[in-house]
Amino acid sequence: MFRFEINDKIYLKLFNKNEAEELHMLIKSNKDHLKNWLAWVDDMENIEEVKDFIKKTRQGFAAEESISAGMWYKEELVGVIGYNNIDWKNKKANLGYWLGQDHQGEGIVTTACKALVDNAFNNFNLNKVEISCAEGNVKSRAIPERLGFKQEGIIRDAEWLYDKFVNHIRYGMLAEEWE
Repeated sequence: MFRFEINDKIYLKLFNKNEAEELHMLIKSNKDHLKNWLAWVDDMENIEEVKDFIKKTRQGFAAEESISAGMWYKEELVGVIGYNNIDWKNKKANLGYWLGQDHQGEGIVTTACKALVDNAFNNFNLNKVEISCAEGNVKSRAIPERLGFKQEGIIRDAEWLYDKFVNHIRYGMLAEEWE
């Protein structure tokens, strides 16, 4: 079982099927907020879809292809974070995250991202961590910028977001640049 203690208030862990309801409620209560930037929100309308997501995250972990973990803050599930894809051949990972609206501005995601970047370089021996954010998602973009990631480019029309295409900003951090 993957459980990653970050500090005395924040930890990450793989979801189990017993947490499907808790995750479903978090998504449901943040639906309008999340739909601004995430295209999958409507795919999590019912508990069975959330259970399927949990099953897929566990399969990705078992295959060493990805790690999607719940973010717990003071014992409350507040979001999801992880390596959406681990490319072992090219020694890089794509880091993704989302946080419930009630806990924004508390440094939770920045702290968790920093820990996962440290883990990628120091434990997984990866060379690069990438983060992609919708161009207009200023709060999400602030995280890689705060952590010293370099903006590597704009991917035009990277994602269809319900009724329009959005550009993504690609950020990257190399192991040699990480402090």
